[in-house]
Amino acid sequence: MIRVNEALCAVTLGAFLLPGVAANADVAIAGGQVIQLEKTLSDVRNLWVTPEDFTRINGFEVKPEGACHEDICIPLRQDADGDLFVKRDGQSWLNATMFADKVQQSYVVDRESGVWSFGMVPSSRKAFLDSAVAPDFELVDRNGDTVKLSNFRGKKVLIITWASW
Repeated sequence: MIRVNEALCAVTLGAFLLPGVAANADVAIAGGQVIQLEKTLSDVRNLWVTPEDFTRINGFEVKPEGACHEDICIPLRQDADGDLFVKRDGQSWLNATMFADKVQQSYVVDRESGVWSFGMVPSSRKAFLDSAVAPDFELVDRNGDTVKLSNFRGKKVLIITWASW
């Protein structure tokens, strides 16, 4: 299953050049980074990557107890082949797309170009949601002046956004 959220709608995969990336290389885009994947396991539906690339894609590190990030640890069976983990010729492989489905991480893919784009893992935004404080950002107003959200701390603010698509 492929889910698309608002943040990923602006990404048009395969329609741009990625500087420094070899032709015909599989690429993951995550956290604002372009990650050239050294090796992938061939699969027409899923992206199977090495444990190192798995961590670069979503921040989760493979440990004996599972895939862990900060205080979150998702059990991951590593003693037998399964939906999330397989071992081939001594190399461990992790299914980045199946993992994304399990943690409700949005992703889009252009299979023809070999480009995968992953959104944020929702559980990593928990602190932001618990605090109910918007992150600071700045924009240029119609007069050309830079306005920061932090200038309005302690005041009620209504933010209206619009997009043509």
